[in-house]
Amino acid sequence: MIVDHLQHAERYLGMHPGFRRGFEYLRALSPDPAVGKHVIEGERLFAMVARDPGRGREKSLLEFHRRYIDIQFVIDNADLIGWLPTARCERISTPYAAEKDIGFFYDRPQTWLDVPAGYFAIFFPEDAHAPLATSGPIYKAVVKVAVAW
Repeated sequence: MIVDHLQHAERYLGMHPGFRRGFEYLRALSPDPAVGKHVIEGERLFAMVARDPGRGREKSLLEFHRRYIDIQFVIDNADLIGWLPTARCERISTPYAAEKDIGFFYDRPQTWLDVPAGYFAIFFPEDAHAPLATSGPIYKAVVKVAVAW
């Protein structure tokens, strides 16, 4: 798991071949991108832009992915995101669904990350994360980077 400002994204480009294009997409975002799916490189690299209400800490479940790395970028307001290594998660809420690349745990986050506008958080498959744990509305883009490039 990584949290940083978009201006420092170049520090992480060598971690995965898809990160360069993913961060280029985020840097080129208009101030008000359209909500929905934005294809960057087919199904191996795309972004989901959404405006969502925060759920609060108690209603935010830890989610996990196996096929994609998330780069969660906050466009406006701030997101509070819980984190716990998947290796420490023990109680499955919703089993992993390969077609949607998502599963959920009942376990509670060990750490809470404040991710303000202009910042991103990277979550790898070993990072269970609970996004939208803030109490206000959030406008963000989530770049999905295929693990198998």
